[in-house]
Amino acid sequence: MTDDEKHLARLGYRQDLSRTWSGFSNFAISFSIISILAGCFTTLGQAWSNGGPIAISWGWPFISAFILIIGFTMSELVSAYPTSGGIYWWASKLGGPRAGFFTGWLNWIGLVAVTASVAYGAANFVDIFISTISDSWAGNYSLQRVFIEFVVILVLAALANIFSSHLLAVINNVSVWWHVAGAALIVLILVVVPDHHQSLNWVFTERINNSGYDGGASNGVMFWFLVLPLGFLLTQYTITGFDASAHLSEETNTASHAAARGIWQSIFYSAIGGWILLLAFLFAVQDPQGVTDNVNLGYYASDVIFTQALGNTSHSIVVFISAAGQLFCTVACLTSASRMTFAFSRDGAIPGSGIWSKVNEHRVPVNAVMLVTVLAGLITLPALIEVNFGTAEEPIILPTAFYAVVSVAVIGLYLAFAIPIYLRWKHGDKFEAGSWTNGQKYKWMNPIAVIEIIVISIYFILPLYPSGWIGNENFAWKFVNYAPILTFGTILVVAIWWQVSARHWFTGPKHTIDDAVVRAFED
Repeated sequence: MTDDEKHLARLGYRQDLSRTWSGFSNFAISFSIISILAGCFTTLGQAWSNGGPIAISWGWPFISAFILIIGFTMSELVSAYPTSGGIYWWASKLGGPRAGFFTGWLNWIGLVAVTASVAYGAANFVDIFISTISDSWAGNYSLQRVFIEFVVILVLAALANIFSSHLLAVINNVSVWWHVAGAALIVLILVVVPDHHQSLNWVFTERINNSGYDGGASNGVMFWFLVLPLGFLLTQYTITGFDASAHLSEETNTASHAAARGIWQSIFYSAIGGWILLLAFLFAVQDPQGVTDNVNLGYYASDVIFTQALGNTSHSIVVFISAAGQLFCTVACLTSASRMTFAFSRDGAIPGSGIWSKVNEHRVPVNAVMLVTVLAGLITLPALIEVNFGTAEEPIILPTAFYAVVSVAVIGLYLAFAIPIYLRWKHGDKFEAGSWTNGQKYKWMNPIAVIEIIVISIYFILPLYPSGWIGNENFAWKFVNYAPILTFGTILVVAIWWQVSARHWFTGPKHTIDDAVVRAFED
């Protein structure tokens, strides 16, 4: 047996999945899921309307530093417990079955929803790309057309995942270089092509309040403590999904070290690359008010900037690079979600676990891949509902219900991260670290990580517009942020299920090898 197989045996599992991934491939999948070619393009408008350039130029590195601390705490955990269950397995080991059950469901729901959101974002940018080369296509936009593109992308991602684990490793390796070279080319285009660029002072000091809060004031308590933090969600949403390195650890060589390195390095390099890319966006802005006006009409802020600054050809190239990066990201998200499904089912936590925990002759969890694909499609059906944010004369049609699902996804993932991070801190020096450890730094890293997650989760459930608050004179249900309803509703359902049923049969991770063998490896 290899050292990896012995380590896995000590944790109670036989080697069911094919261990063909290198350390670079493990890093690559988290880097691909973070995908600066996805989040930086699709959620730029959130930061633009809530804080403006300073929410991007200063907010990105500020929030990235906190996320890197979260990454360091998770790297230590995956080094000690390199299993496909990842987050929920750590919680079960450190806090018992109940902690594992809640963590697992939060993580699983978050991964399925993130897979859906990334695939839907990719569909939008594929549609934008086609629109840049076809006027007739651009003139016939509809939510139904984007949804069809979304379904096709999900099917293609599923086929890539089903074919073989080795193919996935190759795809993710290619994805890294696509993201690096593509982002570099986009920055070069945005430096060379535009007629003029914004000043350094504008990029690092300009403030915008397009949220509707406080009458559009860009100073004062409400701006600094409500509006600007809402803009920070650009960073928090983009840099997520790095737990993929943990979920793929059973398929990675020298996993105790490689998976730990994959988590923190994917965050670190994405933070640097994303900041450079976003600064290029800001310097390329030709008409700030024009960006604000078009964001109000429902357009992507990034694409508005490209339309202002670039010619047709260079505009098409930039959107194509982003769309392809988002396709890579979709494949990686589906891989991570399917491995979590496999692991959680292996321990009997998901209805129909016997089906979802099976692997085919190539040691790929095909049924788990299909389950995530179907669920991602189903939870995205609300994106077909047309909600007019404008007027009858000037309609602004947005798939608002879908954006609430996106918020729930990120809240679910980060709350799932917080539970084992807190439990590891609570264990203190009794924690048995792996080959990669934070040493005594865990004493301040873990509390900071948990506090950051709690704070950002609170902001994620707040209404994005004043008219979304019940009691506001302009209140309307179409402006309500449904994230708290869905989030707390999900937690309530899981809590009731645990109390009524699951606590009687869910005992945490189940060993797939005899306990006597586990004890022998421990000795």
